[in-house]
Amino acid sequence: WNAGVEGPTDDSQILALRTRQQRNFLATLLLSQGVPMLLAGDEFNRTQHGNNNAYCQDNKISWINWDLDEDAKDLMLFVRELLQLRREHPGFRRRCFFSGRVPGDGQLKDIYWLGKDGKEMSDEQWHQSCGCLGIAIPGSGMREHDTHGNAVKDDDFLLLLNAHHEEHAFLIPPLEGIDAWLPLLDTARGDTLELDTFDGGKSYPLQPRSLALLIHPGNGQ
Repeated sequence: WNAGVEGPTDDSQILALRTRQQRNFLATLLLSQGVPMLLAGDEFNRTQHGNNNAYCQDNKISWINWDLDEDAKDLMLFVRELLQLRREHPGFRRRCFFSGRVPGDGQLKDIYWLGKDGKEMSDEQWHQSCGCLGIAIPGSGMREHDTHGNAVKDDDFLLLLNAHHEEHAFLIPPLEGIDAWLPLLDTARGDTLELDTFDGGKSYPLQPRSLALLIHPGNGQ
C-alpha cells in the first residue's frame, strides 16, 4: 500500500503520510526486542524504487546515493535518536523474552498489552481489528542482571500504535506507582513535542497512522 498513488508523486499529503509511515516502521523495529536489522540506506530514505529483489540490478535501482537531501537527513537524524534511545535503555534490548505473568513477589508484570480503553486486552480483543494497540513496559518489572550480578532496572515506557485512518483517544492506564507519563516521541507531531504530562485516566490524542512513546522516568540507572 502506497498511500493511494504508485510511484513518485508531488502530492504533499501523500508524501507526508509516506514519511510518517517510514518513521512508524523504523520506530517499531528499533523499539522491539531482538537484534534490529536495517538494509543499507533504510535510514535515509533509500527505496530501490519499490524493487524488493534488486540483487542483479547494477544501476540506480540498487546504487546508494550519498548526496542526501533534507528529507533524507531528517530521517537519518530520527534513526540516530532511536538508536541512542535503544542504547540508553536496557528495557528495549533484554536478554530474555517477556513472560507477561504476575511475579510471585507481587511486583508489576514485565509487559502489559492494552486496548485503547487503557485496559489489558482480553483474548476476545486479540481477534478484533481496531488498528490500535498499547504496550506498557514497567522498568521495575525487569528480571535481569548485568555481568556483575547487579539487578538491571529502567524507566517505565508506554508505546502506543495507531494503524487506523482516524484519530483515537487512547486512555492512559493507571498503573500502580506511575503517576504521570511524558511524551518522548510522536511520529505524527515531529521531533519537538510541546505536550503536557499525561496522568493515568487521561486520554492521549493518538493521531491516524502514528506511533507515540511516553516515558515515566525514575527507575532507570
